[in-house]
Amino acid sequence: MLYQILLYPSRAALHFYCRKIVINYKDLLSEKGPLLIAANHPNSFLDAIIISTVFKQPVYSLARGDVFANRFFSKVLQSVNMLPVYRLSEGAENLGYNYLTFEVCKKLFEEQNVVLIFSEGGCTNEWKLRPLKKGTARLAISAWKESIPLKVLPLGINYNSFRSFGKNVHLNFGKIITPNDLEFINQEGKAINIFNEKLEAQLKNLVYHIEPNDRQKHHEHFYEKPSTFKKIILFIPAVIGFILNAPLYFIIHLFIKDRAEDHYDSIMTGILFFFYPVYVLALTLVLFFVTRNVLSFFLLLVMPFTAWSYLQVKPQIKK
Repeated sequence: MLYQILLYPSRAALHFYCRKIVINYKDLLSEKGPLLIAANHPNSFLDAIIISTVFKQPVYSLARGDVFANRFFSKVLQSVNMLPVYRLSEGAENLGYNYLTFEVCKKLFEEQNVVLIFSEGGCTNEWKLRPLKKGTARLAISAWKESIPLKVLPLGINYNSFRSFGKNVHLNFGKIITPNDLEFINQEGKAINIFNEKLEAQLKNLVYHIEPNDRQKHHEHFYEKPSTFKKIILFIPAVIGFILNAPLYFIIHLFIKDRAEDHYDSIMTGILFFFYPVYVLALTLVLFFVTRNVLSFFLLLVMPFTAWSYLQVKPQIKK
């Protein structure tokens, strides 16, 4: 229920946090389940937010299990279609719970649903594919053994920056993997290795590999020059947008910059999602009480528009 409530505001908010989202095969956004999206994981829960908002069908996401330790947060996360998966670093005693999550996933597949799994296991802000864990292969093979017609869709998620407002995001989908692409399905060890080889071969072509200081390659992948017309038309609104919106953004930035590490973007997005409407409403009410002019309420539209304008013309930077 909460997933559906937050879905449409999230889709709107994404246009104010991401400058542009480029998708190589948009028709795959309408792909029906049973579907397992196997993606890299460069940017914490922002990855799941973006995938959930662009897909036409609801997406269930697997997330690190330790965040489900608190009963209240566990219920909230489950209400937004998130399921726990545990790593060895979160306690060997918890690994058995992964089988319960996989059973839930297979039930979702039987009901024609879409599940998102991050095949690298953990999140790191970097431009490269890290070694794949075995969880994706185990879940897919387990479903195929039970005759579930599961499709596995490789996805490379790429960001031009992990700490700047107004990022360009490239979603590169690969070729769907089916049981027909897999040999030795009844020999689990061999099947897992073959599956990971096939998935990794695709993801290496979908995930950009850029060294931290390679500005030229970063520029080649992500830079898009704003049109002169757009820069002229949006220049004044962009300046106004920077002045009006910068105080909230920089206050949040100063608060989280040394605490967030690889979760900076996700925390920034989450805080802005809930506090930006409050900030806009507060400034609007202050202006109204100062001027006593009903036209003050146009600020409710002006502020988001000017923020979007600044997003379109701001310099594109790496970090």
